[in-house]
Amino acid sequence: MSNTVQSKKIEDLLEAIRVEFAQVSQDAATHRLQHQKDYDYKIKQQQTELQQIRATVYNLETAHRKLKDHYEEELEQLKVAAEQKDLIIHDLTIQLRTQTEKQQHQTLLIPPVIPTKQNQIPEQPVSAQPAVVQAPVIAVASNAESSITNGSLPQPTTETNRVPLSHGRASNLKPIPPFLTDLDPSKCSPDYKKIETDYYVLYNNTLPKTIDVELHKSLDHSSVVCCVQFSNDGKYLATGCNKTTQVFDVTTGDLIARLADDSSKAGKSASDSNSTDLYIRSVCFSPDGKFLATGAEDRLIRIWDIQRKEVVTVLEGHEQDIYSLAYFPRGDRIVSGSGDRTVRVWDLSTGKCSLTLTLEDGVTTVAVSPVDGKYIAAGSLDHSVRVWDSQTGFLIERLDSENEHGNGHRDSVYSVAFTRDGKGIVSGSLDKTVKLWDLQIVNKSVGDKKNGTCLATYIGHKDFVLSVTTTTNDKYILSSSKDRGVIIWDNETADPLLMLQGHNNSVISVSVASHSVLGDDTLVFATGSGDCKARIWKLIRQKPRIENIVDK
Repeated sequence: MSNTVQSKKIEDLLEAIRVEFAQVSQDAATHRLQHQKDYDYKIKQQQTELQQIRATVYNLETAHRKLKDHYEEELEQLKVAAEQKDLIIHDLTIQLRTQTEKQQHQTLLIPPVIPTKQNQIPEQPVSAQPAVVQAPVIAVASNAESSITNGSLPQPTTETNRVPLSHGRASNLKPIPPFLTDLDPSKCSPDYKKIETDYYVLYNNTLPKTIDVELHKSLDHSSVVCCVQFSNDGKYLATGCNKTTQVFDVTTGDLIARLADDSSKAGKSASDSNSTDLYIRSVCFSPDGKFLATGAEDRLIRIWDIQRKEVVTVLEGHEQDIYSLAYFPRGDRIVSGSGDRTVRVWDLSTGKCSLTLTLEDGVTTVAVSPVDGKYIAAGSLDHSVRVWDSQTGFLIERLDSENEHGNGHRDSVYSVAFTRDGKGIVSGSLDKTVKLWDLQIVNKSVGDKKNGTCLATYIGHKDFVLSVTTTTNDKYILSSSKDRGVIIWDNETADPLLMLQGHNNSVISVSVASHSVLGDDTLVFATGSGDCKARIWKLIRQKPRIENIVDK
């Protein structure tokens, strides 16, 4: 009986537990279902918000793209308008320059004039920026009827024997010799002229014939030869023309290397970014002859490894065309001159500019004093020659018409060269003269500074003097001109010894080799011209024949 009662109580308890479990399970299921709906609602709500965000971002991207396209279209229209205005300003500038030239009746400096074809001279665009210095002219004559072939010789126009009135030998008061007043070979004595197939030489008939000139090699180029330069050992000649620099063997005339930079930086001229021309205005061998520096219209200085025929260093910093370069004697630095009115000294170990010298006008030519490299000289469009200390940048001398005797140049200076002993400077100018300047300090002990004196003025060219140089012993000075001639002067007496007419166009550059590879009694010099030729010449020293001197 008792067992039955206990069993019933157990069953009642189990039933109560089962009912309670079922209730709990039902509550749990109800709770789960309710929260699941909440979760699903929240998830759907967040997905909807995400879709809205995506749509908003897409709309913003679309609006941005449309706005960008609109601005780019406006910029392109503004560029076209600016280019049209530049062309108008360019045309107005040319017209204004032409009118000014007619009013002043004098020669004005114009941007580089370089023919793309022989005997053809196109104009180059003029920059519309008023602050930019106009580049110096590469003076190239244009006369299709003047050629040195079959005895038909170019005859530069004659002019009055103009001699500046100034001070002593510095102004060269001696009359210009007759052989320079009229360059007609037919009027010269047979003893004082030499006529070859493609060149002729006229000698000063008032002096003994102590030197002679012979053509050694003629090197044809595809464009104007802007510069020529010998290596220090005299074995090689470098020439600069359009887009290329070439290195020749002096003895044989063979082409040793043709250097052309085809990189993306090449071909961008400072004066005309649309031009396909890129003229190499200056070339310079390193002292050891392993490297060649070139300066061009794209404002870059390139240092070439001649043997590998590749650029090893590019020096950037000039803002206008580079017209002149010169290595320092140790080969660790190089100096450059540019139309941006600066002379810059570059440290080749770092490739950085270590010294910048600013002038009042464009720089056309630079030179470094030989042996020690202590001084830098530069010629400028402002008619002056300046000399600085190469380490400190201190201006030591300014050689111009403002000196006490007023015997400086009267027009832009296009070429300067130190004498080989470093004691003087030779300069050539658009005033058609060559000058020799003394740089020595006569009485340093009492501070009486007598350097900077014009020792001599060499008169005889009929047009712009574009390049000057001296021979190894400074006995002779050579000058080349737009009159297509090269005059060899006696340094001591300032007398012209001979006139060489060896090109059909302006002789833009002349260089003398420091060492001769053609014989002990022969000096070697080279010329580069607007007739697309570079020529190597032999300057032969002779014993004078006194009996043939004409008594004037």
